[in-house]
Amino acid sequence: MNRDQRQALALAGVFQAAVVVDELARTGRYDTRAWETLIKATVDPRPDQFADIYGDDLANLGVGMNAARKLLDHPPAGSQVMRYMLSIQLLATRARKDPALMSQLGERLERIQQQAHHLGPTHDNVVLALGELYSDTLSTLRYRIVVKGDPELLKTPHMAERVRAVLLSGVRFSLLWRQQGGHRWQILLTRKRIKQTLDELRSSME
Repeated sequence: MNRDQRQALALAGVFQAAVVVDELARTGRYDTRAWETLIKATVDPRPDQFADIYGDDLANLGVGMNAARKLLDHPPAGSQVMRYMLSIQLLATRARKDPALMSQLGERLERIQQQAHHLGPTHDNVVLALGELYSDTLSTLRYRIVVKGDPELLKTPHMAERVRAVLLSGVRFSLLWRQQGGHRWQILLTRKRIKQTLDELRSSME
């Protein structure tokens, strides 16, 4: 897998997080496979190889790939998914500039990884821990992501933690995207190439 493909898949992970956040906030429902892929990627911060991040199955990032292909081609005005994706990217950029916060994220994720090993990566206690980690670290930055949806739904037990856990997953994929050489300007200036790469990857799945 070349760098363009790795970048495109990491960006698809950010889009996937944006889609799941939007679905959770509006309806309380989500694509189970997309959700599990995001959470599993987050509780395994140091995979042996790149493909392990998405379970070595491109279909696990299918929701994000489809969203990226659609929104990079013709982004509709006022798209909440696009807004979440860009907001996650900006939050990740702010986080990268705070070494103490990044160190805290790494240390806490290692402990959560041990918890996930015993309980399972998508266990409620693990998701709660991820949500709390987001609250204790990323939500303390001056820039915050405002999630729009059903106010009553967002107040239900565990819903806020689920949303925060997915936002943390989005930041994880955004940081991965940067590690693979991605930059914010690429989303605007090279979106056709990104979309073409995703189209080729999608074709390889069929």
